[in-house]
Amino acid sequence: MRKNFHIKRLYGYLLKNYIPLFLMTFAICLFLVLMQFLWKYVEDMVGKGLGLNVIGEMFLYAALQLIPMALPLAILLASLMMFGNIGENLELLAIKSAGISLIKAMGPLIVLIVLISIGAFFFQNNAMPKIQPKFYSLLISIRQKSPELDVPEGVFYKEIQGYNLYVDQKNRETGMLYGVSIYDLSSGFQNMAVIICDSAQMRASEDKLSLIFTMHNGQQFQNFTQGTENMNLSSEFIPYARESFVTKTMTIPYDDNFNRMEESVLQENESSSYVSKNITQLRVSIDSMEQFIDSVNISDRKIMKQYTYLSFRNSYPQEKKDSIIRAVNSSVKPEMDSIFASKDMQAQVSILQSAYSKADNNGNDYLFRSMSKTTTQRNINRQWIEWHRKFTLSFACLIFFFIGAPLGSIVRKGGLGTPIVISVILFIVYYVLDNVGYKMARDGVWDHWIGMWFSSMILLPLGVFLTYKAMNDSVIMSTDTYVNFFKKLFFIREKRNYTIKEVVIEEPDYLEISESTNKLTREVSDHLQKYSKLGYKMYWTDNGYDNSASSIKNSMEDILNQLSNSRKRIVIEKAKEYPVLIKYVRPFKAGSVLTKIFMYIFPIGIIMKLISLPFEKRINRDLESILKLNTELTEIMNSKQNKTAV
Repeated sequence: MRKNFHIKRLYGYLLKNYIPLFLMTFAICLFLVLMQFLWKYVEDMVGKGLGLNVIGEMFLYAALQLIPMALPLAILLASLMMFGNIGENLELLAIKSAGISLIKAMGPLIVLIVLISIGAFFFQNNAMPKIQPKFYSLLISIRQKSPELDVPEGVFYKEIQGYNLYVDQKNRETGMLYGVSIYDLSSGFQNMAVIICDSAQMRASEDKLSLIFTMHNGQQFQNFTQGTENMNLSSEFIPYARESFVTKTMTIPYDDNFNRMEESVLQENESSSYVSKNITQLRVSIDSMEQFIDSVNISDRKIMKQYTYLSFRNSYPQEKKDSIIRAVNSSVKPEMDSIFASKDMQAQVSILQSAYSKADNNGNDYLFRSMSKTTTQRNINRQWIEWHRKFTLSFACLIFFFIGAPLGSIVRKGGLGTPIVISVILFIVYYVLDNVGYKMARDGVWDHWIGMWFSSMILLPLGVFLTYKAMNDSVIMSTDTYVNFFKKLFFIREKRNYTIKEVVIEEPDYLEISESTNKLTREVSDHLQKYSKLGYKMYWTDNGYDNSASSIKNSMEDILNQLSNSRKRIVIEKAKEYPVLIKYVRPFKAGSVLTKIFMYIFPIGIIMKLISLPFEKRINRDLESILKLNTELTEIMNSKQNKTAV
């Protein structure tokens, strides 16, 4: 009972630490992706005089729409931070010391993440079809709104469609414009009008659908081209009309209202209706479009059959059709070139024009039909993408937890520094893979299920690998592990480091060491005599090589461990010269199933044997060096014994 109660308290402790951390990281991640959205669409919202209610509504829909992007990143970051913290504070070590495995300690968090994943699925399936139409309709409405009118001084203003406006000076308090030039291009360049006035006032109409200019003391110039369509406009003189005025009022169309697009426009549009559908509606829509494509394909096959090069048979009289077909299928074939050459020039031209016309018409007809099918297939792809997206978010949450939690327990670094760096790198990889898969599925290059599950298929093995390594207390993130790996890869030798000890518990017995050295010399000599050259079959099947190399290595290490207690500097220096042996020259144990597979797959076996040649040569050189060092060491120990005896 006490043990069970202790585990329950542990579960409560982990949940108590994880939930606040998850909520904090979720808020941070949502804020970051919302800022990305702001930078992406800031140009569409700035300078249009939008009210705070519209901007607030836009950010609310954007935040809800970006939850699927922020949720997996938040789970990854929270898992890394929590398990990094308990690993850094040695709490994880205490949990494992109590006999509780990592996967068992993760149990309550796994249940929590499963519940979050289920909630994410229902959010994608039920809430997003309502959020996305509101978001996209509001975004399109904001993009279509005319910018707020703010005419600058000293430059041409071109935001009013069909008009260019120039203002020399502007009174901010009264709104009076001075030195105004208006270029009216609304009727085309040939009918351009230019208005120049000393001052003008500008205001919007009550319905905000037009601008009213009240101009004072000016002139209007307009090209006079009415009734002169046939006039050579490239001549030096073009007639124009001039009008002088004291006060003149002009109305310019300019819609300054915020007109919200109806959500039904997106829902009824076939190319964008997928944003407002759940999985059931998407499946029905996909089935209907696939039936449409099937019917079009059947119709196309019938039409193509009618317009093949043998379609002239359809014009034969019924009673003569069989005899004509037999004549066509006979061994005597008419020469089409000679028949065509026998016609006169006019008939040849008529035949070629008729053939070209039929081919062109058929080509255009098939092109139109293919465009219709291509558009429908693209819509089907988008519907399938949205269908799979309902599930990929939930699965991504699970994957990122099984990446973050084990990785945090391996790294054992808490705080925001290391976890944020790792989370950002992993999420960028996930985001790139997800976008690659999405575009491939959208364009029909890959099947829809491959494209949408591409990122999950890549990251799932990583999560399984990290979980396995964390459960076995792997040193995968240890610097020494990678240093040793690259040392072996590039044949960088390790150096022995022995120093004279201040306190020696047991002095080395040089007589016993000398006998062990002689025995080691015999072992090395026998090994070199038998295995100096490894044949192909011996390389893959002989266990004796590995056993002999392992025995030599163990014997040498025992001798050197005894010599490390020596107080003689010359002995210590000689012990340092002994090489560090590598025991294996093949990736698998000799005689194992994998070894036999590589052996009988001839090209791969040859390649592995060639790769092992540098390792074989290194071992042989090291063994020859051991023979030489054994001789020198024996002489040194004998001389030391002789001096001691004297």
